[in-house]
Amino acid sequence: MIFTQRGAGVLCHISSLPNKYGIGSLGKEAYEFADYLKKSHVKYWQILPLVQTGYGDSPYQSVCCNSGNPYFIDLEELKDEGLLDEEELESAQMPLGDIDYETLYNNRYNVLRLAYARFNIKDREFLNFIQNGGFDDYALFMSLKSRYGGSFDAFPLSYKYKEKFAVQEFKNSVYKSEYCFWQFVQFIFFKQWKKLKEYVNSLGIKIIGDVPLYVAYDSSDVWAHPEIFKLDSELKPTAVAGVPPDYFCDKGQLWGNPLYDWDVLSTQNYEWWIDRIEKASKLYDIIRIDHFRGLDRYYSIPAGRTTAEEGEWLPGPGMRLFNEIRRRLGDMEIIAEDLGILDSGVVKLRARTGFPGMKILQFAFDGSPDNLYLPKNIEENSVVYTGTHDNDTTFGFVNAMSEEEFKNFKTELRSALTSVRLVQPVVTREDAVYAMNALALASKAKIAILPVQDVLALGTESRMNIPSTVGGNWQFRLDKIPDRLHAAILRKTVIKTLR
Repeated sequence: MIFTQRGAGVLCHISSLPNKYGIGSLGKEAYEFADYLKKSHVKYWQILPLVQTGYGDSPYQSVCCNSGNPYFIDLEELKDEGLLDEEELESAQMPLGDIDYETLYNNRYNVLRLAYARFNIKDREFLNFIQNGGFDDYALFMSLKSRYGGSFDAFPLSYKYKEKFAVQEFKNSVYKSEYCFWQFVQFIFFKQWKKLKEYVNSLGIKIIGDVPLYVAYDSSDVWAHPEIFKLDSELKPTAVAGVPPDYFCDKGQLWGNPLYDWDVLSTQNYEWWIDRIEKASKLYDIIRIDHFRGLDRYYSIPAGRTTAEEGEWLPGPGMRLFNEIRRRLGDMEIIAEDLGILDSGVVKLRARTGFPGMKILQFAFDGSPDNLYLPKNIEENSVVYTGTHDNDTTFGFVNAMSEEEFKNFKTELRSALTSVRLVQPVVTREDAVYAMNALALASKAKIAILPVQDVLALGTESRMNIPSTVGGNWQFRLDKIPDRLHAAILRKTVIKTLR
């Protein structure tokens, strides 16, 4: 499926927006960022998963794959609605700079509970939200975690195995104190998100959002639907997800997510996945499926291993899943994250779906004229990035080069600029960042996405994530919304290249 509207995009997660409350929100800073994108002639705003994060603070490890992150709730709007007072709002303030998740975890939910205490849980719109059932499993799961802590496999057995009458009795006992609180935070999040998305769309900007392939083990998804995952009788994973050793990691990447039982999902006509994609389609205008190659074949690592060196490739659902999605939901704008170890199977699958794949410019300059990531080799049905949230910033990437390496890189970069008939100075390392931005925009790809760190030529200290590491990730925040000068620079580059 080739996107009809060619344009520039910027990757900036909600968490990375600046404000006084320790993490970006759906409040005024999000609207100001959308205005900045509009002034810059940007047509796409890409974000990471909006989900409530769990251990490690990764948006790719959530307590519920369809949830919204309560940290993103605009507290100032809660004050305007009379749910918080000025003193309580001030208590939520935190220093500018990187996100301090420990402090957020210890303080933010206390503030949200104060707002909940003033909220009318008999509000008709809220009752309809609960009765819709979309977050029943989530609210039960979080209520149980509030009571018992730890992972769900340590819950009392009747709750661990989600025995109907025991869970109903528990729900009744914590209905107002816990169950409705967790429904409340989702209700407020999605109300605020809907308002923001409508504003962004009114500016002519589409939102690109992520659907991670896998879900976290300690999640309401696994707790409520153990039959669709490869678990044993004690609900422990028998095999987990990751990728094998490669050039970048000699022991591979051990993600640890439980694997789907695709045979079971097939007998259910992929109902759980259809529901997930349908919900994502209401959140986002365009869906990016992370680790798309795992839907052709996925890497299965026996549970209990400490590295990803031992494992096997097993068949995924392939076109059967996408045929069912198309049959049930119609044609959708989807981007396939087809990076990593690729073989003919995943290449054919992407071709059959028609989804555009991803191209990363930081991978382009290995000296080979046949490199698929070189701008001259990028096909139209692609989405090109300078780098992603898993890469170093482009300035960090360039700055890590020795003088000799940078000299050679500049030669290749100038050649790439010539190949797309682009005149751009490349003398300094900062020049190289702006040249890479221009290259992405000048390629034939329908969409070019620039991480906000590259738009602003920020260094390694602004990197979002280092794969296969725990701690220190997902913390980057802007210190302010880019100003009119930065908007003018980006706008000039967009106009110059998207011809």
